[in-house]
Amino acid sequence: MDGFSYSNIFETKGIEYLAIITFFAILIPFWLILNKQVKRKRVQKLIGTLSPGILKIPQGLFFSNNHTWTHLERSGMAKVGLDDLLTHITGEVNVINHAKPGDVISKGDLLAEIDHNGKHLRIYSPVSGEVDCANSLLQDEPEILNEDPFRKGWIYQIKPSDWMRETKSYYLAENATKWMSGELVRFKDFVVNSPAANPIGTTGIILQDGGELRDNTLAEMPDAIWNDFQKNFLNRVD
Repeated sequence: MDGFSYSNIFETKGIEYLAIITFFAILIPFWLILNKQVKRKRVQKLIGTLSPGILKIPQGLFFSNNHTWTHLERSGMAKVGLDDLLTHITGEVNVINHAKPGDVISKGDLLAEIDHNGKHLRIYSPVSGEVDCANSLLQDEPEILNEDPFRKGWIYQIKPSDWMRETKSYYLAENATKWMSGELVRFKDFVVNSPAANPIGTTGIILQDGGELRDNTLAEMPDAIWNDFQKNFLNRVD
C-alpha cells in the first residue's frame, strides 16, 4: 500500500492530551473549593440576621417559657438544656453549674448560670427530680452549647419525679415552632421598647438595616440590658 502512512494520534498528540487532562485535574478541585467559599459566605451573611429560618426546633422536645428544653430518655433520665433562640440571643457563653449530682430540686429551682464576659443569666430547671449529672463536656468545650444545643450541648441530666404533670404545659412539635416564632417577635419588641435596651447609640447594634434583629443581640449589650432581659423576658411562669 504505497503512499499510505499510519500515524498514532496518541503518540503525536500525547503531550497535548496530557496537558488538557492536567488542566482539568487542577480546575475541578479549584472550582469546588471556590464554590464552597461562596456558599460559606452566603451562610455567614444569613447568620448575621436573627430570623425564624435559622432557628433549630426539634419536634420531639418539650420547650418551657423560660427557654429551656427537656427530653425524656429511654433510660428514664431527662436531659435539660437551652433552646436555640436563647443561644442565638446571647452568643457564646460559659456555663456555671449550681446544682450538684444527688441534689433534689423542684421545677423552677436555679440550675445554672450562663456567662458572657461577666454578664449573667440565671437558668431554672424545667422539671423536678434528682440531679444525675452535669455535662462535663461544656466545661472544656463551651462552644458546643451554641453549635449543638440539643444533642451534645445539654446542660444537666435529671431523674424526673413528676414528668407527666410538669411537662403538660410545655410546647411540643408544631406548637413549639409557632411559639418560638412568637417569642422572636416578643424579643424584638423587648429590644425596641425596653428603656434599658435602648440607650443612645445602641439601635445600630441591635437591629440590621430594615429593622431585622442582629444575631447575638445581647453579646455587646451592657449588664443593665441583661438584667432587664432576665426580669422582663426570660423569667416567666409556665
